[in-house]
Amino acid sequence: MKNLKYILILLLGFQLVFTGCEEKNYELGELVTPSNVEVTFEVVGVDEENPYGDGSGIVNFVATADNEITFNYLFGDGKDNKVAPDGKTSHRFSRPGVNTYNVTVAAVGTGGLSASKTIQVEVYSSFSDEEALELLTGGSSKTWYWAADQPGHIGLGPNSDVEGKTFADWYNAAPYEKECMYSAEFVFTKTGDGEMTFEQTVGPSYIPGTYAGKIGVGADACYGEDVVTNMFGVKNVSFSPASSIATEAGGYRGTSITISDGGTLGWYVGKSEFEIIQVTNNILKVRIEEDSEYAWYQTLTSVKPGTEKETVDVEYSNLVWSDEFDTDGQPAASNWTYDIGTGDNGWGNGEAQFYTDRAENVTVADGVLKITTKKEEYQGRSYTSSRINTSGLFDFTYGRVDVRAKLPEGGGTWPAIWMLGSSFESAGWPACGEIDIMEAIGNNPGHIQAAIHTSSSSGATENMGSTTVEDASSAFHVYSVNWSPDQISFLVDDEIYYTYKPEVKDADTWPFDAPQFIILNVAMGGSLGGQIADSFAESTMEIDYVRVYK
Repeated sequence: MKNLKYILILLLGFQLVFTGCEEKNYELGELVTPSNVEVTFEVVGVDEENPYGDGSGIVNFVATADNEITFNYLFGDGKDNKVAPDGKTSHRFSRPGVNTYNVTVAAVGTGGLSASKTIQVEVYSSFSDEEALELLTGGSSKTWYWAADQPGHIGLGPNSDVEGKTFADWYNAAPYEKECMYSAEFVFTKTGDGEMTFEQTVGPSYIPGTYAGKIGVGADACYGEDVVTNMFGVKNVSFSPASSIATEAGGYRGTSITISDGGTLGWYVGKSEFEIIQVTNNILKVRIEEDSEYAWYQTLTSVKPGTEKETVDVEYSNLVWSDEFDTDGQPAASNWTYDIGTGDNGWGNGEAQFYTDRAENVTVADGVLKITTKKEEYQGRSYTSSRINTSGLFDFTYGRVDVRAKLPEGGGTWPAIWMLGSSFESAGWPACGEIDIMEAIGNNPGHIQAAIHTSSSSGATENMGSTTVEDASSAFHVYSVNWSPDQISFLVDDEIYYTYKPEVKDADTWPFDAPQFIILNVAMGGSLGGQIADSFAESTMEIDYVRVYK
């Protein structure tokens, strides 16, 4: 196809010469096949201790030839080829371990005539993301759909080094806003050799206004294979380390996937690389860099929207404990105690704040609990906040917790409503079990997530789910957990968005037959909060009530 492309371009050029300049009687130049094709390469990081490179998988190539116009590289790893007019290019080989690739370089000359040379490149890549592969494919094959029922399932933000670079700061689609595109289906499949393929099995693709003008089609509309010619067909998928301007600041996963042959996830902006923000059993969130100005944010789900509403397995309606925060002053001493200080390594997460029991950081006023995070120098830290809990005062086993809250805002804030096993001092973490009812990320406004931490999966746990609440920092919402002997469901405003129900329940996967206590806090920075905005001064989480039902 590349040779045909060059032939057509040249023939068009010849036609213009003959029809537009007839009086000058130009002659067609001689068609000459390129010759003496030579290719050299350098594997980045090669030394005595690393004969196959530093693990980045990056190889630099230089090709030369006589009578060539350009060079076309085919790397032998299933990724797209590259055109290099000056013969120079770099490529990242991402298959884990030491692998040998047959790299073919074609020197293309006049009239599309070409000569090629194939070389072998042996290179080491240390990067892999087996967990992402398993989640995307379900261990075999999994179908994904647009998360059409979620606000912000497609969004737009800046792709420059500004505060809004980590989220859809400019635009978020309303549920079912793009009616024409939701029939699309996308399938990730794990192959026999542990690689992954992708196939869009049902169209269409949507082309937004930012890109439509570049290819000469109508803006903000759905198109089929006649326009998006690479829409269908099985394509290879490669994993690579993510390195965008948003990766670290946004606390992203650190992984990108690239779909070969121009494959996309139904949002066509001419790019096939997708940075994974989050991937769980049922949610995939990615960032797509259209160009130096625009970055798109896309959410897919493995549960097709429009199915019957999910309900909890056990209804708990007997109110056994609550705090309505009706009395001004410090939180009720009969209900709450404090965690003071910085904990071990920022409470185990590299957090930046010092937790206090001062009224400046935690108080009850106007019928709500207020936990305020401030930028200030205090006890060797640059930020203060508060963390209160019911340890030693109240805990329970099985039931439902409802917390009506309005969340703080600002880059670096990390509000949390969560529970910890009462046996944490004797059993340790994560063996005691942790239930994160609600966590939010100030660098990704509207993103709400829930998670389970156990001995089988903790820290960057695979047991998590997320949803979008666009006005989480300007309006109150009810964040809930419904905990039964069989499963744990997480809800926002009584809508379930994630359920944890392991197939095997043992000490590693289910330490949840024992009491847990409640914790409320706002952290700054750390492993989930990410980069703290320079402009941050202070922000408050407000809680109207905490109620526990059995």
